[in-house]
Parts: sequence; C-alpha cells; structure tokens
Amino acid sequence: MASSTLEFDLRASIRTIRDYPKPGIMFRDITTLLGNPRAFRRAVDELVQPWAGMKIDKVAGIEARGFILGGAVAHQVSAGFVPIRKKGKLPHTTVRIAYSLEYGLDEMEMHEDAVAPGEKVILVDDLIATGGTAEGAVKLLKGQGAEVLAACFIIDLPELGGAAKIRTLGVPVRTLIEFGGH
Repeated sequence: MASSTLEFDLRASIRTIRDYPKPGIMFRDITTLLGNPRAFRRAVDELVQPWAGMKIDKVAGIEARGFILGGAVAHQVSAGFVPIRKKGKLPHTTVRIAYSLEYGLDEMEMHEDAVAPGEKVILVDDLIATGGTAEGAVKLLKGQGAEVLAACFIIDLPELGGAAKIRTLGVPVRTLIEFGGH
C-alpha cells in the first residue's frame, strides 16, 4: 500500500458506480483516473516504483484496462508490451489457459512467442478482486518460461482475496489503493 497522500489523490480520481454490472456491485471506474493527467502519471509511476532500475524485459497487460496501464508502464520502464486477451482475439499462434470467473470458466491467451524463457515480466491490470484472471495470466506467463517479477494493480478489493492468491504463486503484488467490500 502506498502513502496516504497518494491513496487520497488516486481514490479521489476514481468514480464508483453503484449496481453495475449488476445489483449489489460497486464498480470502481478508472476511466476518470485515466482522464486526469496528474493521477494517470502518478499511478503509472507508482505501480512499478519498487522495481525501478531493475531490468524488466516485458510488461504484460490483461485486456482491456490492463492494456492502457501496461502500455504506459512498458514505455516508462523501456520494456516491450505483451497483450493477454480473451480467446480468439490474437492473430498469430497462441498459448491458452482457462481461468476462474465468479460463475464458471473463461479462457485467455497470448502469442506463443510473446515472452522468451527467462525474460523478466511485470503483470499489470487495473484491479484485483478474486484473482482468477491474474492467476491465469501468471500461469500463462510462467508456462512460457517467463520470470514474473510482480503483479501490479491500481485497486485491491482485499476482502475477495485475489492478492493473497497471487502471492501464493510466489509473485509479489503491488497495489496502490484498497476499497472495502465488493
């Protein structure tokens, strides 16, 4: 967790939408953060701060908000970018993994040549909740021989246990702010 000033600034830039996509859900919308140049820059800088100065070969982003953040982070650390997408969206030969959703399974994939064995990769997405998507992405990257240095998220919903799930895979987790509840 980052400093209280950072948390206040970022929290103030995130819009909460009640009952989206279904009743009882408090959707944490980062499009307002992305539209705020100061908050966007600060979030990108802070996501990878612990790894500043380390050699990072690739930044992997999970579709779709992870593409926006991951691309900015990759630029910041002079690394390549790896898109991790839903099944059927990538044009070249892919590797695929099933991952858990709240109700059932889905599949994600990346190009089989997106990472080389031993490459140091940071995974980026906007939010971690139950951790099913991030867990699948970590396993996909590790399955291709990547060394996953960290998984970075702007928002953690700690009551849902996703960050702890990723840590059990031996991957440090960096989050910038927490929201209680779902």
